[in-house]
Amino acid sequence: MMTDPIADMLTRMRNAILIKAEKVDIPASRIKLEIAKLLKEEGFIRAYKILKDKKQGVLRISLKYVENKSIITGLKRVSKPGRRVYTGYKEVSSVMGGVGVVVLTTPKGITTDNVCRREKIGGEVLAYVW
Repeated sequence: MMTDPIADMLTRMRNAILIKAEKVDIPASRIKLEIAKLLKEEGFIRAYKILKDKKQGVLRISLKYVENKSIITGLKRVSKPGRRVYTGYKEVSSVMGGVGVVVLTTPKGITTDNVCRREKIGGEVLAYVW
């Protein structure tokens, strides 16, 4: 049994980037799919798709590289099952001076720090991506 599936997703992506893999396969879930959608919208990954499996399905993420260097230089899990981190929209920090994004889960779904500030909603800080 996995205790932190989001941390597992970020670790699989980090490991794939280290070996310069084109794609990474991750056990699928709704929250991982929403995070992948957000990363695609922000330009951190090329594409994602769900591959049907017997039970759960697999989320395949195509990583994005420019001149043999990954667009994603860092991934950090913030809120963990043992220690949840919440923030209001006024306190949402920026990552790398605005180059990266903060991934938050809010009452309106999974969004970035820019959307939270614009819509004035806070939530749980899931991860930093830069």
